[in-house]
Amino acid sequence: MDFSLTDEQELIRATAREFTDREVIPGAQRRSRDHHFDLELVRKIADQGYLGAIVPRKYGGAGLDYRTYGLLVEEVGRGDSAMRTVISVQTSLVCSVLLKFGTEEQKRKHLPALCSGELLGCFALTEPDTGSDAANQKTRATKVDGGWKINGAKMWISLGNHAGLALVFAQTDPDLQHKGVACFLVDTDQDGFRPSPIEHKMGLNASDTAEIALDDVFAPDDAVLGEVGQGFRVAMTALDSGRFSVASGCVGVCRACLEESVKYSTQREQFGRPIASFQLVQAMIAEMRVRTDAARLLVWRAGWMKDEGLPNTTETSIAKLYASEAAVWCANEAIQVHGGAGYADDHPVERHFRDVRVTTLYEGTSQIQKLIIGRAETGINALT
Repeated sequence: MDFSLTDEQELIRATAREFTDREVIPGAQRRSRDHHFDLELVRKIADQGYLGAIVPRKYGGAGLDYRTYGLLVEEVGRGDSAMRTVISVQTSLVCSVLLKFGTEEQKRKHLPALCSGELLGCFALTEPDTGSDAANQKTRATKVDGGWKINGAKMWISLGNHAGLALVFAQTDPDLQHKGVACFLVDTDQDGFRPSPIEHKMGLNASDTAEIALDDVFAPDDAVLGEVGQGFRVAMTALDSGRFSVASGCVGVCRACLEESVKYSTQREQFGRPIASFQLVQAMIAEMRVRTDAARLLVWRAGWMKDEGLPNTTETSIAKLYASEAAVWCANEAIQVHGGAGYADDHPVERHFRDVRVTTLYEGTSQIQKLIIGRAETGINALT
């Protein structure tokens, strides 16, 4: 693996950095305070080509490889995890599986609109009683003339209130367990699809999160993604891509916390000198740098393996586990460096702390990542 970046990658990273500094960071505090999901900013992100970044150009995407995609996600994540979430869901959870499992007709129908931001998508897998046990879907799909009727409920669905297309996972035959799960491309513009905002979250207040009631929602036969019974595989493939995106964003949070801590500690004076001159403050900053670099290298390895077409589930889980835990640690230490000032949202580290905490939970908790890694090492599946 070559650790140097190409001229194109350097340009894309610089452009993403400039865009984040200009468009994402200035309003991040206000959006979080107001619990405002900024659709205008989402459109600007789409105009940059960041929605569907890994989608080939023939379907309206930017045609980027995963490592380059990770660079731009890191930059946006440095500015605002809520906006990074939009990219992760649209690109990694929705577009990536449409590319892998969709028919040519499905790709040409949905991908251009998803990449342009004309259409937002959501990934409706989690349920009120189904989180880590993704195969245990309570939502049911019943065969009817011309398609399927879907009934159930979904929980913690990012973009669920604004999505025009929902990837809905449902059980078609409970006796088949995970082999009965199917993924349906659902048009949300129907009475039976009823999303409602989830409020009072700890963080990501500027993101859109929904619980969704599904009451006789109809999906035609040609709206099955892949094949009936292939839904669990679709979900796991999406999560492999999504974990990479989350990990990349977490590297951005690590960087943001490091940069803010250096800035504050060199300006803030105590006992007649900058607190950056105190050994224990430097120790915290040094550890932030080490964890940031380690997280980035693990993300780059996972991205390189994806680009090379190599099996990478374990390496992606390692990257997601380490980067998410590192980001939580860096955010906590950044508040410590800032002291009382870090406890209020006058400084972005407070928002980073609240926003990044969820990354150790969604798209597979840290404990689930450890079980995936442990399974790879021992050959024993601790989940069964």
